[in-house]
Amino acid sequence: MSETRWTLAWNERPVEEARNLNPAFCAELIARTVAEYHKARMAPLSMATAFLVLPLTLHKPARTALPGKANTTFATWIASNNPLLAELPGRVSRLRPISREALLFSIRYRMNTLNNGGLVPGSKPIKPSSRPATSTDDVNEARAVAALLGRWFGAQASESAILKGFGVAP
Repeated sequence: MSETRWTLAWNERPVEEARNLNPAFCAELIARTVAEYHKARMAPLSMATAFLVLPLTLHKPARTALPGKANTTFATWIASNNPLLAELPGRVSRLRPISREALLFSIRYRMNTLNNGGLVPGSKPIKPSSRPATSTDDVNEARAVAALLGRWFGAQASESAILKGFGVAP
């Protein structure tokens, strides 16, 4: 098997990639989404939906285009953002190894736990206000959008509608 960028040790990856795509940070983003989703629905977030979190929060154009409030009508937003959404399935696929690693990290460190085939906050969940002493605006924006996604997804009729809307239905 030939090595790919995802099989390189973290200290061998480009510095920016290692900072932005490290399992701890990516797990934090997913955990924020899971926590807010669970708060809104009192149900687990499906694993399939969890794979949308990183492509939406780490990609600045997608993050910027997302609604500012969780009560934004999903179908209207989807209809008005078709050009952006055309690229999403490819980003989901390219970030799948990173998402998988982040999910394993979040479960290993009890940020999330598996329950009924999906994710719920674990015994050591992310606190909404927790942030490192130093951070960038970009990172803080990604954290805020991850939480917003949890609330927005939690307000939708079904997760299958979310996946279909984003063009990544399994």
